[in-house]
Amino acid sequence: MEVCPSPINGAGVFALRDFAAGEIITREDDSFVVTEDNPLPEGEHEYHCDWYADGRQVLLASPYRHVNHSCEPNSALRFIDGVRHTAAIRDIAAGEEITHEYCIDGFGDTVWECNCGSPSCRKTIHSDFFHLPRELQLKYLPHLSDLYKRVYKDKVDALMREAGLA
Repeated sequence: MEVCPSPINGAGVFALRDFAAGEIITREDDSFVVTEDNPLPEGEHEYHCDWYADGRQVLLASPYRHVNHSCEPNSALRFIDGVRHTAAIRDIAAGEEITHEYCIDGFGDTVWECNCGSPSCRKTIHSDFFHLPRELQLKYLPHLSDLYKRVYKDKVDALMREAGLA
């Protein structure tokens, strides 16, 4: 992977080789947990952070902090033995920008205008997973982390019942 200028937003992460669907792209470093006693270093910004459903705020290292949102993502986070990884959810060609659907595991009331340029771009994005259109909730259900499923158990269980998975 390499960080380069992105047509989506600022810098993006681009594949230097092909990745097959299901392949682990990288193991991510999420060891810097932001707390009152361990604040963001000077010059860092919250937009380089990720928030977990249990309330933790993690400062993402480079290159992971540069993975942009797309309404048609080609990767998703996967937690393996408690460690955060990025995995391809479809084949990714060398040179392609690696993107995530930020609403997977998302919560809260952050809203932003999307610039992903995909044919199915939703234009306005609400950070909460349960604000996604129902068909996308069902599509992304397998990508929810175990932590998110525990924190939002009732909502996830209802969605799983609707999908015939419970």
